[in-house]
Amino acid sequence: MPVTQQPASLPWIEQLIRVDTISRNSNLGLIEMVRDHLQQLGLKPWLTYDSSGAKANLFVSVPAVDGSTTGGMVLSGHTDVVPVEGQDWDTDPFTPTIRDHKLYGRGSADMKGFLGVALTQLPSMLAARLSAPLHLAFSFDEEVGCLGAPLMLQQLAARGINPQGCIVGEPTSMQTVVAHKGISNYRCRVQGRAAHSSLPALGSNAIEYAAKLICFIRSTADQLRQNGPFDAAFDTVYSTIQTSVIKGGIAINTVPELCEFDISFRNLPEVDAVQLFALVKDYAHGALLSKMRTEVPNAAIVFEALADVPPLRVDEAARVTQLVRELTQDQATRKLSGATEAGLFQRSGVPAVICGPGDIRQAHRANEYIELEQITRCEQFVQALVGTMLVK
Repeated sequence: MPVTQQPASLPWIEQLIRVDTISRNSNLGLIEMVRDHLQQLGLKPWLTYDSSGAKANLFVSVPAVDGSTTGGMVLSGHTDVVPVEGQDWDTDPFTPTIRDHKLYGRGSADMKGFLGVALTQLPSMLAARLSAPLHLAFSFDEEVGCLGAPLMLQQLAARGINPQGCIVGEPTSMQTVVAHKGISNYRCRVQGRAAHSSLPALGSNAIEYAAKLICFIRSTADQLRQNGPFDAAFDTVYSTIQTSVIKGGIAINTVPELCEFDISFRNLPEVDAVQLFALVKDYAHGALLSKMRTEVPNAAIVFEALADVPPLRVDEAARVTQLVRELTQDQATRKLSGATEAGLFQRSGVPAVICGPGDIRQAHRANEYIELEQITRCEQFVQALVGTMLVK
């Protein structure tokens, strides 16, 4: 339904889009801009940095009327966006553009729209007589494995904040999402021995052994596809494993000494990702490595963990779930094949549910956009949330 009045959150959303926060870049320009604004409002945000100091999470509490910052509800979102290279945009992706009741720009849907709404609603939160605090949590590097949120969650526990619930504002068209798959990513390094290609018996071909392992990964993925377990509420109804990036070898006339490749597991909530990985690791360290070491005694197959995002299965009895269902008037069961930071909040003991403006089908592509009507609906949702938290 077309909107006749622009959402109040547009200025903040446009300001956020203008800051290039592609995951490979620093997000400090955005984070420090938001921090300074929060401090001007009299709030006390705190940051958690990555090891380089070039990226940071931001957390801030709007205290309850009694000054408490413990408990309450979190509005959570990530600040990073995916790259734009190789995409055919009609406009500059970092210049917000309104056309046909839609706001175009990288991150408009995923998920600076939600962040902008939360920031715009801060004055009304501060003016309200809250019975419990409201918190904003802005993270880095969600798009590359949810790397920032765990640092913030560690600090939440250390500070004893213990929120009662978290709403992760990923784009769901303001519908309630109650589950998502987990992600476990690994890098595998196969170490053989180099030799001249005319004397292959003197070496051990790392690429060929890596290929055997990759074929095993594919056969395991095929078994999951054929045999399940299955969950019809997901777009992809079974757990998946795939090989993505691979590199190895230095010249056509050299037996390759090294091959590296990345593996991504996406598991249903009821499937144990550790057990899935164990299948791959046991094959690699069993018959495969034994064969390599008949050629080279110091051959090796090493795995490096890159990302660990647990699946989400919402607690329907949790206050945050009941609250979001009440505010959205949505009792349906929706599940995402992708992963979000909601699983990390849940694992840390904070019940979480996913609900935010925009359509995930518009994310990560050229001409990403969010409908203005979605922004307005999100504003109404946050206003109603604040209304449920007032002192009676």
